Amino acid sequence: MSAPDHILALPCWTGPVTAVPLEGGLSNESWKVTDAAGAHVVRFGRDFPFHHVERAREVMTARAAHATGFGPAVEYAAPGVSVVAFIPSRTWGPADLRAAPDRVGHLLRAFHGRMAGHVSGAGFIFWPFHVIRDYARTIAAGGSLFAPDLPGYLALSARLEAAQVPLPIIFGHHDLLPANFLDDGQKLWLIDYEYAGFGTAMFDLAGAASNAGMDGAETAVLLQAYLGHPPEAGFRRAFDAMQCASLLREAMWAMVSDLHLAAPGADYRAYAHENLDRLAAALAGFTQRYGAP
Repeated sequence: MSAPDHILALPCWTGPVTAVPLEGGLSNESWKVTDAAGAHVVRFGRDFPFHHVERAREVMTARAAHATGFGPAVEYAAPGVSVVAFIPSRTWGPADLRAAPDRVGHLLRAFHGRMAGHVSGAGFIFWPFHVIRDYARTIAAGGSLFAPDLPGYLALSARLEAAQVPLPIIFGHHDLLPANFLDDGQKLWLIDYEYAGFGTAMFDLAGAASNAGMDGAETAVLLQAYLGHPPEAGFRRAFDAMQCASLLREAMWAMVSDLHLAAPGADYRAYAHENLDRLAAALAGFTQRYGAP
């Protein structure tokens, strides 16, 4: 199909341009664009202070990810838009992560080990429990229908934070939804670096597992691949607590988005309830194994 005007206006094309919208984004507008030089992905998105998202930092991280072999090349960037090389690949779903937790573990170990040396500028820190507290302020100030439940969410978050164990600081992705994994048949790629920054490996590990719905056996393979050995009991308890925190953070992301975003086809309230239901199931499993958090 012909490209819309806001794509045609970009100065980075060679020859005739066609564009096809890409489905699946909850907060950004993405297109596959083809010109004489090949295929590209165009992504439009402004800064989202309510989500701690800064596009200049995202582009810097995407360039670092390409330099380290984890992401596509950034071909053009300007305020509100970025263009990256299109990678012929298959976008993963939850079943793909559950079928290959060892590949995910090895990928994350490499990502955490290599990215920090390639990022630049002021160090952005992603600590999920701070994000949850800040989201709660935004939800309360916005008069959200979820606001009456905030005291319970914050109390739970504090207990899950207390269950964490000290780990080295790494540079993580922090948004490991299955759709952010691409498989080209030979290697895995990661895309979408809005939330990338310095933090704990536990959030990436737990997020990959919880977002894919991994069971106990699958998470054991994930952690073995990442650590190089079976996790100790305290690490596994902290990991299970972080899975709960990951689902709570994702639900609260949707609550904040319900106040501030309006992406076509996105039902943020339904997405919040979906993650709250998954959180309830994860908490039930945690309580059965360890007692109430």
